[in-house]
Amino acid sequence: MGELSALFSPERIAVVGATERAGSVGRAIMENLLDSFAGEVVPVNPSHEEVFGIPTLDDVAAADADLAVVVVPPQIAVDVVREAGEAGVRNVVVITAGFGETGSEGAAREQDLIEVAETYDIDLVGPNSLGIMSTPVGMNATFGPENATEGRMSFMSQSGAFITAVLDWANDQGIGFKDVVSLGNKAVLDESDFVREWGDDDDTDVIIGYLEGIDDGQAFIETAREVTAETPVVLVKSGRTDAGAQAASSHTGTIAGSDQAYEAGLEQAGVIRAASVQELFDAARVLESQPLPEGDGVAVITNAGGPGVMSTDAIGDSRLSMASFTDSTLDAFSEALPAEGNIYNPVDIVGDADNERFRDALDVALGDANVGSVIVLSCPTAVLDYQQLAADTVELQAKHGKPVAACFMGGARVEPAAETLADAGIPNYFDPARAVQGLDALSRFRDITEREYQAPTTFDVDRERAREILASVEGRADTRLGVEAMGLLDAYGIETPAGDIVDAPADALEVAESIDGDVVMKIVSPDILHKSDIGGVKVGVPNEEVYDAYEDLISRARNYQPDATIIGVQVQEMVDLDDGVETIVGMNRDPQFGPLLLFGLGGIFVETLEDTTFRVAPVSEPEAEAMTREIDAAPLLRGARGREPADVAGVVETIQRLSQLVTDFPAILELDINPLVATPDGVEAVDVRLTVDPDQL
Repeated sequence: MGELSALFSPERIAVVGATERAGSVGRAIMENLLDSFAGEVVPVNPSHEEVFGIPTLDDVAAADADLAVVVVPPQIAVDVVREAGEAGVRNVVVITAGFGETGSEGAAREQDLIEVAETYDIDLVGPNSLGIMSTPVGMNATFGPENATEGRMSFMSQSGAFITAVLDWANDQGIGFKDVVSLGNKAVLDESDFVREWGDDDDTDVIIGYLEGIDDGQAFIETAREVTAETPVVLVKSGRTDAGAQAASSHTGTIAGSDQAYEAGLEQAGVIRAASVQELFDAARVLESQPLPEGDGVAVITNAGGPGVMSTDAIGDSRLSMASFTDSTLDAFSEALPAEGNIYNPVDIVGDADNERFRDALDVALGDANVGSVIVLSCPTAVLDYQQLAADTVELQAKHGKPVAACFMGGARVEPAAETLADAGIPNYFDPARAVQGLDALSRFRDITEREYQAPTTFDVDRERAREILASVEGRADTRLGVEAMGLLDAYGIETPAGDIVDAPADALEVAESIDGDVVMKIVSPDILHKSDIGGVKVGVPNEEVYDAYEDLISRARNYQPDATIIGVQVQEMVDLDDGVETIVGMNRDPQFGPLLLFGLGGIFVETLEDTTFRVAPVSEPEAEAMTREIDAAPLLRGARGREPADVAGVVETIQRLSQLVTDFPAILELDINPLVATPDGVEAVDVRLTVDPDQL
């Protein structure tokens, strides 16, 4: 195991606040430990001479403990932890509530707790924690009513109540755990610490968890990306809201809520995100026990047509596919099945199928090179012995070494067969869709293990010029920048159309005459972000109309908002949109994960269509390239319907350059390049707007 091994394998545990008082947390923890812990339990309570017949100590310093479990009132909990640290105790679980979750006084108390832990190098769980468990040593240092049974999953949760509910259910389902941690307020140890620990633990095959938030998203991505190369991590993350976008003023900020950051961050970390508790355990059980598939083709063997169709629909909704059988497989099915059966996928072996027919069909399917995994789907009949079917399934899965999910539908008749399957690590589901989800999790994790992480490209840029442009907001009430910040993109090598910003009509004409063809003219004002809404953009202006166009744009802006700051007018080379695709590249800074990049279909419909995808910056070239494939409009970039392909490589490089820009400058809170026009000849950023925090410069 890793650095936290002593936390999960103590030999001597001190319970500070131990008592026999009925209904108390101190009593519950003592009872749980005394019931199963292989080591020594030392009660600490100066108000008692003994607890459950064990002599008490007056303070934790005298306990000589490997782990201290603190159950005293919050007003003295910090002092107890300090005493433990001074005595050399390096592992502490603070059960006590009344810290950061209770307001400013509690938050100050929690900060004191953090400082004590840092001073004495204490690995501290909590505060406000249900406690921790580790089944190999029989440790149940919680005040929950259930102990975990032994298994090879390790489980963390921000909700202690969720742990008690899960353990009650899991014991009934025969699901076991190695370690269980109630994270509490995560004052010191958080989800990244436990993912790292369990990733190094040979006795943990799957890491699962329930999280309400991740405090340091960047650290979590870095840690989990390493762990998930070998150990699956499956999480339920609650709170799918748009709260993170409430105060946003850019397109990206409007679209990119907090859940998009979690979705992107967890995907980049290699974490499988479950939408429900059922999905969490369906994925965990199959990942714990089944081999990874070599391919995504699924064969369905069933004695019931309806459920076979249901499984086919579920496969169609997943990343998996219905396997296409080889000719030899089809011939074998033709021999094994009656004429009324279906030899194509899903394979219907007909309702009168006995165990021999089921076994023959399953053996043929598992032997097909095009089949990555198999679903054995059966409904009870008088001629079918479920227990024998389970035994045959176990034997054939071991013979072929391919993942199998069982869907033995029924009630009490299924239970003995399900136990036989479970003992061999084959999950059984009543619902065919759940069987598909389980196999889908295997496929997803296989792809995660095959990823080759590539470091982000570092481009040669002009950081000083970029800093000067961003610093132009200093001293201003409004810290937004628009097209006057196009030089920021130039400084980072992002192509922009030729042109300039001018503050006189004569200068506008001079710029226009230096550009071949007609020009685009836009009002430049930090107070007028949606320029086209007020007629603040003129397209296709010939030289002879530039002077009047300048005056008209200024007049429109003054009439729309008399007190607006008018910087001038941008005169810009026209970009041919007929052969191009308007995209958007943007960033919204998430409180937990940092810069969240967006790429999608741009132009005026960006907020309506929301054809977008997200990544947490910095991104590598493969990640940026993947973003260009994930949107619905991806075929437009690659030459759909006879169009010449756009410069996708240029788009990929622009995403990477923007990634470097927003990583280099935390002062950029949000940024849009919209549109970023991709043509066959190149990529150009036509417009930009951003919000800057000058205190971060």
